Amino acid sequence: MSTEKPTAVRVYLARVRTALADLPAGEIEEILEDVRPHLAEMESELGADARVEALIERLGTPESYAAELRASGGYPAPPSSGEAATVVLAPEKKPGLFGARFALWGLVFCALGLALFAFTAAVQLDPDALLGLLILVPVFALSLVFLLRRGVSAVLELPEVVRVRESVRSWRAEREDDKAMAYLRSLKPAWWIVCAVVLLAFGLLLMVRHTYAALLLPFLIAAAVAVVWAGPKARTDRRLLWVAVPVSAFVIGGAFGGFGAAIDLITHRSYYANTTSYSSPTTDNYGNQQLRYGDRELQNVYAFDAAGKPLTDIYLYDDQGRPLTVTRYGCEADTGSQSRVGEDNRFPRPQLVQGTQDDRGNRDGYNGYRAYCHEETGVPFAAAIPKPTSSAPATPSSSAPPSNSSSAAKPTTSSPAPPTR
Repeated sequence: MSTEKPTAVRVYLARVRTALADLPAGEIEEILEDVRPHLAEMESELGADARVEALIERLGTPESYAAELRASGGYPAPPSSGEAATVVLAPEKKPGLFGARFALWGLVFCALGLALFAFTAAVQLDPDALLGLLILVPVFALSLVFLLRRGVSAVLELPEVVRVRESVRSWRAEREDDKAMAYLRSLKPAWWIVCAVVLLAFGLLLMVRHTYAALLLPFLIAAAVAVVWAGPKARTDRRLLWVAVPVSAFVIGGAFGGFGAAIDLITHRSYYANTTSYSSPTTDNYGNQQLRYGDRELQNVYAFDAAGKPLTDIYLYDDQGRPLTVTRYGCEADTGSQSRVGEDNRFPRPQLVQGTQDDRGNRDGYNGYRAYCHEETGVPFAAAIPKPTSSAPATPSSSAPPSNSSSAAKPTTSSPAPPTR
């Protein structure tokens, strides 16, 4: 840095130091030492003629930046005079209030949408669910336009952002000595690596199920590289939150969806391991065996002879001679409902007809209130028995007409002609 003329970084750091003046001098130097390399790198990117306004455009005002450093380090909030000094620069940001709000809520909307679509794609293991991301592209693009035009400082000065930051700051101050929170903060650098790994694993998993998901792999690789680069720098350059937050939301949604898909897969594998017991329950409510045809329980069986005449009092057995015993139901006169009367293998059984009736005995009328049940015997349908067809080849004798047969037999049965003299 030049010692003849203050550079943008020195001016910016001087204002940050002023905003942190209530802290001990040793802690101020420690804070500034942590951020000075990043500011110097940013100054080299902006060039030798960089101005303080360019740094404010990227990081926000020095006062707001100092407040973030306080919150991340767990330091107490500045006194009221420091807060008043911060408010002095706010009026010049008011013209960009709409753009700043669109940039903020566009980021929130896109983050939630990415989490939802990633969750759906992971649960279904279907990359087609990610086509919904096309809806978010215009919103995200406009959000970036407003961000680049008005700067991140306008977003940081929004009332809702200020309230959230104050809440987070107080929450952190209450848990300053919490070892668990300190441990989680120490894991922040590893989070961006985890995001990159999850993105690549997500793409490979979709490719296993659908080969055309390979088209998504370049985008996921680009997102992984972007989040590893932008994530650690988002603390000092708040504009990079528009990269880190959406990618983190996508990873979280995909992780929850993958977890749900894994549980569903394990549950269904264990549930369908015994397909016979699932698709065809073997006993009824009384513990008796059931007759089933396919996946449907049979309540009755009807048999017919070759002439189509229904048979009664038939008994069913399996191929090992065991009776096919099932529960038999009958009508209960007092309640008008059906009840169990036993079990056997005799068929067909009476058909139970249930309904309601009134005081006059009219059944199933609009004023019926009393239940009734009666048994109907007989077959409720007519069966068309197919005629048996013979597959044996016809012989010449059987295929000859009767008239020919009788005529052919005539010479053998007639008397011989008398001799002539």
